[in-house]
Amino acid sequence: MEERILEFAALLRQHGLRVSTAETLDALGALVCTGIEERALVRDVLRTTCVKRSGDIPVFDELFDLYFSALGDALRESVSQGEAASPLSPEDLAELLQRIAELLEGREVSEIARALLLADEGTLERRMREAMQRTGEQAEAQGRGFAEGRFAHGLGEQLDLAGLRAELEQLGQAFSDEGLPIEDLEAFRELSERRLAELADAVKRAARLEGGRQKPKPRDEAQLGELGEKSFYYLSEDETRRMNEAVKRLAQRLHNVVSVRRVRARRGRLDLHRTLRHNAQFGGVPFDVRFERRRRHRPRIVILCDVSDSVRNVSRFMLQFVYSLQDLYSRVRSFIFVAEVGEVTRLFEGHDAGKALDAALQGNVINIFAHSDFGRAFKDFHRDHFGAIDRRTTVIVLGDARNNYNLPHEWVLKDLQLRARQVIWLNPESRATWGFGDSEMDRYSPFCSLVAECRNLNQLYRVVDRLVTRDLRESH
Repeated sequence: MEERILEFAALLRQHGLRVSTAETLDALGALVCTGIEERALVRDVLRTTCVKRSGDIPVFDELFDLYFSALGDALRESVSQGEAASPLSPEDLAELLQRIAELLEGREVSEIARALLLADEGTLERRMREAMQRTGEQAEAQGRGFAEGRFAHGLGEQLDLAGLRAELEQLGQAFSDEGLPIEDLEAFRELSERRLAELADAVKRAARLEGGRQKPKPRDEAQLGELGEKSFYYLSEDETRRMNEAVKRLAQRLHNVVSVRRVRARRGRLDLHRTLRHNAQFGGVPFDVRFERRRRHRPRIVILCDVSDSVRNVSRFMLQFVYSLQDLYSRVRSFIFVAEVGEVTRLFEGHDAGKALDAALQGNVINIFAHSDFGRAFKDFHRDHFGAIDRRTTVIVLGDARNNYNLPHEWVLKDLQLRARQVIWLNPESRATWGFGDSEMDRYSPFCSLVAECRNLNQLYRVVDRLVTRDLRESH
């Protein structure tokens, strides 16, 4: 049971719930006191110890049913569908099962064959779970990702469906040789075929259930629904509040994913020459494998955020997202601009992203009521802060590039491209509008490593995911 609780806790974390080791130990300790005989009580104990926010309860309930009940429900549904298709009445079927139980008495029959014939759902579920675990371990050992058809095939092999069919046929032949009445023999063979079909159907259902666990829909995207695709421009006050919470959760989930990748990538590749030299004392047998030494270079981030009225919401969520991930970087520096440019890094060091941006937008850092002038802001940044850029720096510009027909000074982007590790531009306008009217995107984009449309939370998440994944790969 301990292994199943640990696996369930990992499943909760995979779907965005914060379940620490301490909370998992609390759950195990509580179950020792309450027992595990009553399913409803187990659900209440795990919900109490593992769920800290009311908004997580629906997700917990869905995962609990999926993990602890879905396989048994699938087996029962397969059996009930088979019984419904049987020409026997429930009374006749019960009588047949009683006769089969008597015939099996004292015979050497495999556990799964006996459970299948007598509809022992508890034993079948246990054997199915064991087979699913072995199938998953085998796929992981072979380095293969999940595929529903391949998993179902592997599960059938672990249950030895072909051998089970042969065993039931041999059993039927033995009954025939012993002079079992022809009507009972036909009923046994019909039941055997139906039970095998039910088990094959249960294998398919189990593979679909495993697919739901292996490839879960990201919990936060599922909860956001249409809000994740809604433009930052058109959020109501309530939607803005919900979006702030969603940004925090998505950033935490992304942080967890990156942390796992970083742990997996901590060791370098096999260093064959060092391994052979070090193991010369063992006759060349590589008892002690040596790996290349990795030097971690944590990248730096410089953010230039347009905070004019048209993009202020996007800037808020962008800064909140990046600062939620700031411990992945050696330094994050933030600048806001409209026509002037000003640094707001210290505000973020003492406050969370939302409060820091509120303070920055009070007008004490720059004049936020001016008309946008990207060219002037870029030129001032080049003059005052260009020394902050080096080969480890990623520069992120967030703005619509609407320059009010002022000089664009795109040469600043060119200098940044030559000096920085990469320059990324996120534009909250639809790509179809770039370069039209006073938009200068066609002048700025040639000097950017990545230019992306970033109008909603889902687009923002994809861009930041791509950014931190590349940082992880290149820092190792």
